[in-house]
Amino acid sequence: MTLEEIQEHSIFPVGGENTAFAGYFQGTSYLQMLSLKQVAIGNVTFEPGCRNNWHIHHAKEGGGQVLLVTAGRGWYQEWGCPARELRAGDVVNIPPEVKHWHGAAKDSAFQHLAIEVPGAETWTEWCGPVRDEEYRKLR
Repeated sequence: MTLEEIQEHSIFPVGGENTAFAGYFQGTSYLQMLSLKQVAIGNVTFEPGCRNNWHIHHAKEGGGQVLLVTAGRGWYQEWGCPARELRAGDVVNIPPEVKHWHGAAKDSAFQHLAIEVPGAETWTEWCGPVRDEEYRKLR
């Protein structure tokens, strides 16, 4: 799937280039916040090959993240585990304190809704990038 196909068919606005978090992504992503009240929900769109760095959603209580995949093909991986292929309709529940990354496949744009699970004393720790040699091994 191309970025243009996602932009044309997405039921949510793709948004502008994600410059605020560009330092934590390899490649270009786009962000449109859909909700900042009660629960933060962002529509994140990745160009082919784009992925975010390893990161951890910390929380003293509650917290974590839920990804609802809406278009394209991508990947999710927890530290020390094999990567999981993602397609539209997939749901990923990410508990707090789990080091992980997510992003597009090499040959497809990718889009998901990122839902921040409310909690106490939540924050995101951004770690290093996904190594190119590991990412290239994914099909």
